Amino acid sequence: MGRPELSVPGVTFSRSQADVAHDIAAQTEASSFTDATCSGARTSDFFSSQAPGVAPQLDAVTEHTRLVTMTFGGNDEGVFSGSFFGCATISSTDVTGNPCERTYGPTFTDLIENQTYPHLVAALTAVRKKAPAATEVILGYPRILPAIGQLSCYRSMPIAMGDVPWLNHEQDVLNAAVSRAARETGARFVDMTPSSLGHDACQPAGQRWIEPAIAPVNAFPVHPNALGEAAMARQALLQLGH
Repeated sequence: MGRPELSVPGVTFSRSQADVAHDIAAQTEASSFTDATCSGARTSDFFSSQAPGVAPQLDAVTEHTRLVTMTFGGNDEGVFSGSFFGCATISSTDVTGNPCERTYGPTFTDLIENQTYPHLVAALTAVRKKAPAATEVILGYPRILPAIGQLSCYRSMPIAMGDVPWLNHEQDVLNAAVSRAARETGARFVDMTPSSLGHDACQPAGQRWIEPAIAPVNAFPVHPNALGEAAMARQALLQLGH
């Protein structure tokens, strides 16, 4: 089972053939696997249809399932779309400052702690109930932005310089919530932050694992590209001992 990813406004449903699920299935030579990934998915889409004709993601899990891989949480409560894309719309008012942080303050981190976290626990618990013998793996999000704002990156990632550390903190809070939910439910957490440093959306093609908001090459804006998906699969397999 695959991965809901970073959301893009207006995108209802999309699935890549070069994602974590496909990469892991290929490398482990799985006899069978089901990819239930959906771009823009939320934890609620585990339990109900995300789009017409699309089954709830939890339907892909059965008592015979042996490995479930997931990345989700960033779309819940509109956290990533509201912050990363929302900040892009107001950054021009103060490119060197922190207009987004001043506008939203702790809004998104509060949503993560108070709403996203219990949703994560509920979804992971539901997977465990349907597939009690499965190894359940949830991956954290790779680093989207560099450590500090870079004016040279503004054309492709229009985030005000002072808002970059604020958004990085938000991502840290989300990944911590994912890790905590994994511990609570007996799932395995794969931390993508250390290995993804230096591969953020501001890096050149061939080095970045996340495509920028403007002119992405082979993935939706602010989504992992093929290199990023492969790196996430590699980290998951390393932690699983493969």
